[in-house]
Amino acid sequence: MADAHAKNHDYHILPLSPWPFTGSLSAFIMAVGAVLSMHKLAIGGLHMGLYIFGAGLLGVLYTMFGWWSDVVREANQGDHTRVVQMHHRYGMIMFIASEVMFFVAWFWAYFDVSLYPTDTIQYARTELIGAHWPPKGIIPFSPWELPLFNTLILLTSGCTVTWAHHALLHDDRKGLKQGLWLTIALGALFTYVQIVEYRHATFGFSGHIFGSTFFMATGFHGFHVFVGTIFLAICLMRASRGDFTSKQHLGFEFAAWYWHFVDVVWLFLFAAIYVWGSDWGRAAAGAAGH
Repeated sequence: MADAHAKNHDYHILPLSPWPFTGSLSAFIMAVGAVLSMHKLAIGGLHMGLYIFGAGLLGVLYTMFGWWSDVVREANQGDHTRVVQMHHRYGMIMFIASEVMFFVAWFWAYFDVSLYPTDTIQYARTELIGAHWPPKGIIPFSPWELPLFNTLILLTSGCTVTWAHHALLHDDRKGLKQGLWLTIALGALFTYVQIVEYRHATFGFSGHIFGSTFFMATGFHGFHVFVGTIFLAICLMRASRGDFTSKQHLGFEFAAWYWHFVDVVWLFLFAAIYVWGSDWGRAAAGAAGH
């Protein structure tokens, strides 16, 4: 009888799980709360938008913790066979591809208004940017100060996470943890420098298209750095308790993929928004035109 129920395939048949339902319900509650909050709508005379949003957020976080805990347990039980790991990699690739399309939207918006600034007049009712980019009256950041420093921080963090990965492949647990510690510290430093930069901005988010595109693109990237730092911190916790081997470490591998994706996106942001979209970039374009 035991042989009849023995596993004779490379696939993992999942048991019934509550997480898809709780995740969907929590995300729906979050969306309802966000809509109520943004439109300042009341339920029974009470403005409950933020509270409903918070309840949904707690549900999403609980779902993430429970679901990923199940995935870790399955991995430790040996359920993640070669075929299962391959499918997980496909899933992560598709997730990163969807994230790329998010950034494509921000880059599209930025290049649309920066390459054809005169066409923006009919849309921007609060300002006339004329044929200038950056618009007159806007003092952009110098790309060679804090933005360049943050670029060096992220590039260095890409090296340290690669060091951690290389150490894991060679069963060097100490090097793995040291590389992760350094990467997490550099990620936190990047976030801090980004906050300092925002506090010294001479323009805001609203009122003009330059601020909107700048803060949406860089802020969305900053959020990804924050999420990636948490991702790596969880990998460090798992590594400290003995998880991951040189043969099976999908969780860490995906964290490294995500971090390298964040690195590459920042290079495009730095070149397009900070360098080309600065006074220096405008002067260089003008010199080239002459």
